[in-house]
Parts: sequence; structure tokens; C-alpha cells
Amino acid sequence: MTTTRGLPSDLAGETRSQPAYLRAWARVREDWHSYVIYVGFVVIFLLFAILLHGSGFLSSNNLLNIFRQTATISVMAVAMTFVIASAEIDLSVGSVAGLASVVAAMSVTHGGLFAGIAAGLGVGLLVGVINGGLVTLLNIPSFLVTLGMLGIAVGVAQWITSSAPQPILNDTFNTIFGSGDLGPIPGLLLWAVIAVVVGAVVMAKTRFGRQVLATGGNPVAARFSGVNTRRVKFTVMVLMSLVASVAGMLYAGRLQSGRFQWGTGDELSVIAAVILGGTSLFGGSGKIVGSLFGALLIGLINNALILAGLDTSQQQIIRGVIIIIAVALARRK
Repeated sequence: MTTTRGLPSDLAGETRSQPAYLRAWARVREDWHSYVIYVGFVVIFLLFAILLHGSGFLSSNNLLNIFRQTATISVMAVAMTFVIASAEIDLSVGSVAGLASVVAAMSVTHGGLFAGIAAGLGVGLLVGVINGGLVTLLNIPSFLVTLGMLGIAVGVAQWITSSAPQPILNDTFNTIFGSGDLGPIPGLLLWAVIAVVVGAVVMAKTRFGRQVLATGGNPVAARFSGVNTRRVKFTVMVLMSLVASVAGMLYAGRLQSGRFQWGTGDELSVIAAVILGGTSLFGGSGKIVGSLFGALLIGLINNALILAGLDTSQQQIIRGVIIIIAVALARRK
């Protein structure tokens, strides 16, 4: 029996004979998880707006703070979307951000603005090459490689600084990386918007984006189609580490210091944001805008929990629930 889009031919003909609105509704039901993040974001936002109406939740300052606090997660979530879409994962992003922040801070102090930026990006490039090389050349699972790199990066950051913060007194660096505003618009928001726009265009409109999705969806078929899947995976691993180093400099610029603690635990928030945004944990799909809303949702919840007066342990419990929900939603299409 012939099939059409996975349906037997007789059922497919019946589907085509249905009214347009019923066919549209059927497509929505099939792809419901693509819209969960947007519906969930609106529902949770309205819920907190009602429950916390007297605590300043809806004030413009608080809403801008949510954007500021989630900007670095949003930037990293864009790159992580490419990694997960290619059926890989990177657990070292938070530690790489912390290492890049202290290296950039120390280099700014001794060499100036451009030396600091180059050193920060150099950290990401070096880590990315190591991660990508071990994954693609030695076929070590990215989970294990980046789990090991997580410990290495945070250890190096502590070692070279003796666990002491590294102040940044260069106003230009601080303005570019997080402290500056463009009128009423926080600079961090601009970084997030630029990352999302570039990521969305690359994923949807370029050959590289299609190769990433093909590599994650069916690597055997991708190789037979002429896609160099090893090169694709190496590239996304390097890209992820470079973006993590940028995120580390955003932390350093906003907080005007480099610390090995910056980025601690961000890997979980970034991965959760990507999965909540509709990207399959098994690879083959990538939702850049969804990842942005996933990051905003996590930031929204964190902000609301603080305003509600919950202690740190209770916040950790709820964040853990979010991670579980994210993984539960990560099913194959």
C-alpha cells in the first residue's frame, strides 16, 4: 500500500478531502510540542503577574533585569541549539565562560582592550578545538569529553587566579561587554538579539544549518549525501566554546570583574532552555527562537521565585523540576 507523509494512501486521500481548517488543526496536533514553549511562557508570565502584582514583578526595571540576567544564557543557548541539533552535547560551557572571564580580565589589565578580547576568545577556541578533536577524531562521546573539560576549565581558572576575583577597570571593555546601554535598551539585550538573529538565519537559510540538521537527524544518510559529518560536529563544538567565551566576557563586563565562579551551573540552564524551546535532545531539529523563549522562561521563573521570597534550596528544587520537564519533552518527532 502506498503512503503519503506516513499515512496509508486511502487515509491520505481522506485527509486531503477534509476542510482546510481541519487539516491545519491536525498539523497543530501533530506538532504540539513546537508551540509548548510559547504557550507556556505566556501562561506562566500571566500567572506570576497575578500572584506577584504587589511585588514589582511587572515594573519596567524588573522586566529589564530579567532580560539582563538571561542574556548570557540566551547567547549560549543559540550555540547549544546547533550542538544538540547535531546530536552532541556540551557540559563545559559554564566553566569555559568562567575561565574566559578571568583570562580576559587579566589580559585587559596587562595588555589593554584588544589583548583582553583576543585572550578571551583564545580560551574558547582552544577548548573548542580540544573538545571537537576528541569527539570527532577519537570518537569519545561528547558527554564524557565535555564533562571532563568542565572540571579542567574551572580548575585552571581557580589555579591561575588563586581563587581571587580579577577586577576590570577598562571602561570600554565593560561598556561593550554588558555594562553599556543603547538609550533605554540594555547592551546585553542587544547581544542576545544579535545572537538569535544570526543563529536563526544560519540554521534556516544556510547550507551549514541544513548539514547540522542532517548530521543530527540521520548521520548515515547525511554521509551518503556528501555531508562531512565529522567536520560539522567539530565546527559546532568549536562554535559552542567560542560563544561560551563571549558569554564569559559578558559576565566580566557586566560585573566588572573576572571570577572562576561566573557561569557555574549555566550548562544545565542552557541545555534546559534549548530542550524547552523545541530542539530534540536526539538531534535532527533546531529551534533558535524557541531556545530564546526557553532561556527567558527560566529567567522569568528564577526572578519570580526570588520575588516570592523562596530560599535557595526551594529555588533549586523548582529548577530541577524544570530540567526534568525539559527532558520529558525531548522526544523524537
